[in-house]
Amino acid sequence: TGTLIMSIDPNGGDIVSVLLPKYLAKLDEQKNPFVLLEQNSRRTYIAQSGLIGPNGTDTASGKPLFNSSARSYNLDGRDSLNVDLTFTDSSGANIIKRFIFTANSYLVNQEYIIENNGSENWTANFYAQLKRDSTEDPAADTTGMGMQPFLGVATRTEEKPYIKTTFSDLVDEPFKADVTNGWLSVVQHYFISAWIPPTDSTNAFSTKVNNDGYNFIRYISPAVNVAPGSIETIGSRFYAGPKDQESLEAIAPGLELTVDYGWLWWIAQPLFAIMTFIHGYVGNWGWSIIFLTMFVKMLFYPLSAASYRSMAKMRLVTPKMTEIRERHADDKQAQSAAMMELYKTEKVNPLGGCLPILIQMPVFISLYWVLMESVELRHAPWLGWIQDLATMDPYYILPLIMGVSMFIQQKLNPPPPDPMQAKVMQIMPIFFTFFFLWFPAGLVLYWCVNNILSILQQWMITRQIEAAAAAK
Repeated sequence: TGTLIMSIDPNGGDIVSVLLPKYLAKLDEQKNPFVLLEQNSRRTYIAQSGLIGPNGTDTASGKPLFNSSARSYNLDGRDSLNVDLTFTDSSGANIIKRFIFTANSYLVNQEYIIENNGSENWTANFYAQLKRDSTEDPAADTTGMGMQPFLGVATRTEEKPYIKTTFSDLVDEPFKADVTNGWLSVVQHYFISAWIPPTDSTNAFSTKVNNDGYNFIRYISPAVNVAPGSIETIGSRFYAGPKDQESLEAIAPGLELTVDYGWLWWIAQPLFAIMTFIHGYVGNWGWSIIFLTMFVKMLFYPLSAASYRSMAKMRLVTPKMTEIRERHADDKQAQSAAMMELYKTEKVNPLGGCLPILIQMPVFISLYWVLMESVELRHAPWLGWIQDLATMDPYYILPLIMGVSMFIQQKLNPPPPDPMQAKVMQIMPIFFTFFFLWFPAGLVLYWCVNNILSILQQWMITRQIEAAAAAK
């Protein structure tokens, strides 16, 4: 369809393969679309649906073999496309399993149209489920060090807007509930598949792990009764595609929560909204990150300025602190008392320099999750050598710049009074540079710009404080 390349097994009408042609499997493989659903020796991840119950077509002995008018279908510029699979059961009922595709959409309507040509009532329940093994997430092979994206099942109830369980926990934490206006999904890095039942029905949701180790999340709808000579329709919607918040929110309440920013979502969500707003003007996610960093820096300017003034004053009193330590070298209590008196007299706070780091860390962690979870940044270039902001810098240039900026920033700070602490602080830029080598380039870009802006701000404030002290 342009957005989906889907394979359907005539035996049961299950969706056994979904490829996403607008998303590449790898940046350097332009002809290979990302594979979301598949059934092969590498992975089993499929979407199944059918009819069970008194007249159900799916039984313990097998599934029905559907017929179709063609082996392949193409949207070919149309707004929508119906793909009909047909089957006549033993009672004479004609059953059409219809897949309705829409242009530029990852959402597929799936219907069962049941025509009862018999002399008795026809009764069955519709079910839909996602079946997946526990193999690793194919989209998470470039996340680098640190926090890993969620892989598992997710759903919602009216009481709990978002419930998620990893595959490893499904055995011990099975889910079972009657749900109205819900959905069920398998969530991985950047992408999701989900069944979305009709909003006006209450369905039996459940999860299980079978003896072969396959993970299931499914729902069963209330029975549909088809009188002789009547036609009834029952079905669901199926989504297979990127975790695009705007699209998911429009499909079902709470489905956008599968873009999971963790417990700092209340910071991450506004950051993403601001970054998206900026991107609407600059058209490049790298520059959006830079402008977002500048915005955050301006937002916290008063607090940062207060901290840098405290550090500048600490630099001025460093000689007096050294003199106190030498004078009371053998009396730690007297040394501490003298230090406290000095801080009071000079109006400095020895802990003031910690504030910028404390301010930055929640934003840093939140932005990490934004960059990790936002499919918009997957394979998004900035400039030059950075062709994918969601993966590590291939030449380690940004981490090295970050390390140098951190070293310069450290030199602007007053040296720690403890010699051992001073040595540890000298090692910190090296440690962070090494650690950041594997971080997403977009996150390192944020940290580099943040450090450079901090250096400029701290340098200006230090000069002002030193000039004011010299004028006294």
